[in-house]
Amino acid sequence: MTGRSALGLLAASVGLALAGCASRPPAEGEVWAEVNGRPLYRAEVERYYERQADLQPQPPTQQEVQARKLAILADLIQNEILWQKAAQASQLATDGEVESRLQELQAPYSPAEFQRQLEAQGIILEELKSELRREISIRKLLDRALEPGLAVSDQEVTDFYQRNQLRFRFVEAQYHVAHILVTPRRDEQVRNLKTDDAATETEAMRKVQALLERLRAGDDFGELARSYSEDPSTALAGGDLGFFPESNLADAHPALRAAVQRLAPGQYAGPVRTPNGFHLVKLLEREEPGQRQLTDPGVTETIRGQLRNHKRQLLEAAYIERARNQARVVNYLAREVLESNRVSP
Repeated sequence: MTGRSALGLLAASVGLALAGCASRPPAEGEVWAEVNGRPLYRAEVERYYERQADLQPQPPTQQEVQARKLAILADLIQNEILWQKAAQASQLATDGEVESRLQELQAPYSPAEFQRQLEAQGIILEELKSELRREISIRKLLDRALEPGLAVSDQEVTDFYQRNQLRFRFVEAQYHVAHILVTPRRDEQVRNLKTDDAATETEAMRKVQALLERLRAGDDFGELARSYSEDPSTALAGGDLGFFPESNLADAHPALRAAVQRLAPGQYAGPVRTPNGFHLVKLLEREEPGQRQLTDPGVTETIRGQLRNHKRQLLEAAYIERARNQARVVNYLAREVLESNRVSP
């Protein structure tokens, strides 16, 4: 994505998505901009600004307020331009796609918690669905429009590797680990798909043993982590702790360190008891120290992914700029700011 998100004020996480959704503007009100004849109201900008104002550490100056509102309006204009293009290209989200995205947002919360989130922001469910429809539609538009330009050739991969060989030289072994944590106490921060949280030592022991049995029966480690892990920072990512150098294991609990070092890629171990609770750990990958060669599939995959992301950012920025230039936009707020400060057009 570019510095200014193509999705405007929408965000991927539940908290930000809820904070970013504005209620529908009134049928009548002060128009601050027009996009191809469609009005954008002052009320929309003010709602977004008020939510952001609560996060500011100190009262802003009048100029800072105006600058922030201009930036919000610019995001809304961009969002509207892309939404209109998505409609023209028949890329609007289906009801099924909206419902699927809504379920993803609801998953970490109980129904009551999710409803409290909506009420706290003064949002009704239909308004959230409307915002999600826009988000998905714009993403579909960009995905379809940019895909032809995202191909990465073998020569591009080779050239990147030759210029950046030091990036693929490891001075020590690298571990890629996932874990499932079960704690013997309630934690309001637990966010797994089942909202499952052991409350006592006995419950935790039973739960981890049940998870171990499911692993032995062939259940997927990542899916179990998403559904049952009580680590709020990794559960929804399938328990993935990412890559880290071997030296980082020195900071881990001795029992965990020993368990990880004994594993071969693809194997799991546990339960391992630490002060935090019971752990099931899986070694996803282990990279030996030394220079990684271009013939390593992991190296080529990494390079190809990075180059594709770089192209995506460039093409998305160019596409959005062209769409902006093709649209008929009138920014009345910008005009007002200039005129009130006696700046000529």
